[in-house]
Amino acid sequence: MKQKHTQKNKRRREHGTALLMSCGIRFFLAAALTGNRIPGGYAPFALGCVAASGPGAGAFAALCGAALGALTLMDFVDALPFLAVCTLILAASAAFHGNRVLTGPRVMSLAAALLFLSVGVIYVFDAEEPVEALTACAAAAGLTGASTWFFWPLLHPGEGRSPAEGILFLTAALLLSAQRLSFGGLSPGRMLFCVLLACTSFVHGAAIGAATGMGLGLTADLCAESGTCILTAAFGFASLLCGRYANGQRWRGALCFLGGACAILLTTRDPLSNSLLVECGSGMLLFLLLPDKLFQPRRGTPKPAKQESAKRLKERLNRAAAALRDLYDNCALDTIVTEENPAVIFDRAAERACRSCTRCERCWQEEYSATFQALNDATPMILDRGRSVPGDFPQFFTARCIRLPEFLAAVNVEVSAYLLRGQYRQQLDETRRAARRQYAQLSELLAATAATEEALPVSRREQPHCRFGTALRPKRGENVCGDTALSFRTENGLWCLLLADGMGSGAEAKEESSLTCRLLRQFLEAGIRPESALRTLNAAMALRGEVTGSFTTMDLCMFNALSGDAAFYKYGAAPSYLKKGSVVRRITGISLPVGLRDGGTAPDVTHVRLDPGSFAVMISDGVADPSQDQWLQSLLAGWESDEPQELARAIMTESLRRQNSLDDRGVQILYWPATV
Repeated sequence: MKQKHTQKNKRRREHGTALLMSCGIRFFLAAALTGNRIPGGYAPFALGCVAASGPGAGAFAALCGAALGALTLMDFVDALPFLAVCTLILAASAAFHGNRVLTGPRVMSLAAALLFLSVGVIYVFDAEEPVEALTACAAAAGLTGASTWFFWPLLHPGEGRSPAEGILFLTAALLLSAQRLSFGGLSPGRMLFCVLLACTSFVHGAAIGAATGMGLGLTADLCAESGTCILTAAFGFASLLCGRYANGQRWRGALCFLGGACAILLTTRDPLSNSLLVECGSGMLLFLLLPDKLFQPRRGTPKPAKQESAKRLKERLNRAAAALRDLYDNCALDTIVTEENPAVIFDRAAERACRSCTRCERCWQEEYSATFQALNDATPMILDRGRSVPGDFPQFFTARCIRLPEFLAAVNVEVSAYLLRGQYRQQLDETRRAARRQYAQLSELLAATAATEEALPVSRREQPHCRFGTALRPKRGENVCGDTALSFRTENGLWCLLLADGMGSGAEAKEESSLTCRLLRQFLEAGIRPESALRTLNAAMALRGEVTGSFTTMDLCMFNALSGDAAFYKYGAAPSYLKKGSVVRRITGISLPVGLRDGGTAPDVTHVRLDPGSFAVMISDGVADPSQDQWLQSLLAGWESDEPQELARAIMTESLRRQNSLDDRGVQILYWPATV
């Protein structure tokens, strides 16, 4: 019992200490913010502190702090309406006490602004210049509501909102209070204000930096009573440049901030411009002296939690890929499709037409063998035609059957049902096979996504450069070439060349080939391995081909300029050629084009090693006949220039002279310079 009493007293003391500290913070904060006033003598930041304190002892402590600040830092004429608004805010908080909606940050921010207006408007009408006074009153009301909103998470922690914005706003408000202090014509408050804005822009980027710079700059202009927007323009533009061009280096951020401020301040004659330039320069020196650990998130050091999260994601992807592969393996067992016996046609027809016949016993029992043979001989003709006629049966059968019309009608009904059941089984089997292929393709895609360790950790700037040549020529009589050629580099630093030839020619062929190239490029740029990307694309285009009846040849070359490794992937594509000096190598494939049939078919893959100074030449089948391409190999062997575009034009010109092909022509060339 004594121990429980001791613990209860301890909790009371802890609660009392926490309450005293909370009240003390509100008291001194409201008193300090009272010194930050804008034109008209208003102190909106202090009012926001009172409104954000909420009901109870904390609000009363904030009111006392505001009253102390008003009596010591304000004139009596300004202090009277200020204290009136504080009292009304405290009364509203007390009236709303117990209602979580009415005492929330949104309602209290709006209530504080409206209560301020209700008092301020009275003094506006008595002012010598009502319009100017009304503008200042409206600005103060807006700042009162904003202060309440930003101070709320600081004074009410644990309610779900992050206090980061409130800390930034409070720091800016306290620095604005100190900007009136001056030493040698310079304001330490504005100097620290520049440091605050530079840190915000450097850490959070250009968008947040510019918005913060302009918002706080406008507030600083109001508090300085300069009558201009010089601080808004200077701080907003400087923060924008700092956030945009710092690139993780503080010295660049400081130069950008100072350069942005100079660009604004040197073009104005405002009295503040000279002192503000010095303050910005001093602030950037302080910014550079800040410890590095404050900017570790900006420098991109990954947190252990993020690393662990990425590891778990990779494990989940691998498990999902394994599950889909296991599902494919279990579903991929060859299904034995049992064909239905055609005898069921006559069994069911006899059930309907012969059961009540007087000769049923003679036909189906006494002379069963003859009846069976007659029906068996007629079956191929009936199934081939899709219906039965009297001539399908022998003479003895038709002469004996007294219900022949009824029997033939029943047979025709059963034949139609039999054929429909066969079509359904075939479609079901095709659907089952397509589903199995989709399981396999999805498994490969997930495994490829998880296999991030295979990506080359190389930046673009470290990659040797390659040059490309392209030539396309439409079929004679067409305005659009049905071939599509693309060349690009992936995030992993691999050079990719695509050459697709759509079925036919003209705009329709161009649509198919460009669609195939665009989809494949998206897969490759997303980090999917070429084999998985091509197999998935082939499966998708096979479904499309069932509707459009079209197909596309696909030729892909992927080249690593660091190692010299290259790989050619072909779906029905024409031969490709490698040239080094006078030596020419021919690369072929036997796979069918993309979308022609069986979406699970793998492409032909050929891995080679290129040497500096080598050419990789890809052509469509309209350029050269694969069985008569000696002229092309001779042209490549004797080519001495190192310009791939000139070589592409030369191949196209010679092809037009030699080949009378009624097809589109496309040439795509990669050249790896010997020196870069």
